[in-house]
Amino acid sequence: MPSYYLAATLARFADEMVAFTLVLLVLDRTDSPTLAGITGAAYALPAIVTGPLLGAWLDRTSRRRSALAINQATLAAVMLGLLAVVGHSAHWIPPVLAAVAGATLPMVSGGFTSMLPSLFRPERLARANAFESVSFSAATIAGPATAATVAAVVSVDAAVVVIMVAAACSIVAISRLPALPPVGGGGESFFSSVVGGLVHLARTPRLRASTVTTTLLMGFTGMLLIALPLHMVELGMPKSAAGYLWTAIEIGSVTTALLLSRLQSRWRPEYVVMLSVALYGLALLTWPLATTFAVLLLLAVAAGLTEGPALPAMFAARQQYSPPALQGRVSTSAASLRVGASALGQATAGVLVPHIGTAAALTTTALGLLAAALLGLLAAAGGGAWSGRLSRG
Repeated sequence: MPSYYLAATLARFADEMVAFTLVLLVLDRTDSPTLAGITGAAYALPAIVTGPLLGAWLDRTSRRRSALAINQATLAAVMLGLLAVVGHSAHWIPPVLAAVAGATLPMVSGGFTSMLPSLFRPERLARANAFESVSFSAATIAGPATAATVAAVVSVDAAVVVIMVAAACSIVAISRLPALPPVGGGGESFFSSVVGGLVHLARTPRLRASTVTTTLLMGFTGMLLIALPLHMVELGMPKSAAGYLWTAIEIGSVTTALLLSRLQSRWRPEYVVMLSVALYGLALLTWPLATTFAVLLLLAVAAGLTEGPALPAMFAARQQYSPPALQGRVSTSAASLRVGASALGQATAGVLVPHIGTAAALTTTALGLLAAALLGLLAAAGGGAWSGRLSRG
């Protein structure tokens, strides 16, 4: 449905700009990697708590459109506030404001994705997942590139204004989405609904494997949000040039997400996730060897090619190994873990990178991705009701 993909992509475009622009804004005005890491973490960390709660509510409500619109309105208001206070107030204020916007962040990923089983027939879900991956990747391509270009050509402040405009446009697109009936809840208490989604994630081995791997993926790549702008300086480039590296990664990612979309119907999706993340880690090991920005840009495209199949396979794992009544809770709870892990990665990098250097940070990220794939494989051990019932073998 064009309306769905337009609304989802606009919201994700704004979100992808935020992740990069926040770092640039804080670095530009305060020259503090630590504050940049803390502010980025504050934007993402609340999702660890709010994701499961929002997911349980989404499964029980017919007001999904309103929730998605409120998320975007909150983002626009917070970005306006950050524009006013960063560099002009006490250092604790920007993280607090960022945390307000981050509280509804799981809506951008899990909130939209949980709607797919209700919008598409089962035989069309594989293709829908591929396009959903393209939605994420298109936003990740355009978001950092737009932030980098606007920051370099105009100013970081102008990039913040673009985020506000994108959020407003997404609200218009969200208003065109169909109203969907509740899919779960019944006589179950709200607290039981929240716990039920988390328990299902923890006790379903194949879903757990995908979730562990992708959560750690986000944690270690979150370090890159801080390390790459600083690494650009060592290559003789402006900090904003890091945005083009994220764009290069996603160009490669979109390519393989579309070309290899049939993998999720031939291989178990959690294996696709683990293999893709392991190959991504191997590709990142080459990054510290690049001595020019042009070479690093090519290596970024190659890394994206390896990472591309992971996202649609992650969606497939959630759908295959979860009943319809749990889709909202599983999607937002898993998304909250991913976002929270990214926040911890940013905060860690803000403290670590000034001490170990950017090359060591890149190597740490690469080794972390290899560990993520291994831990996912270990998490797959054991049996589970839904993993056995819904597996395609």
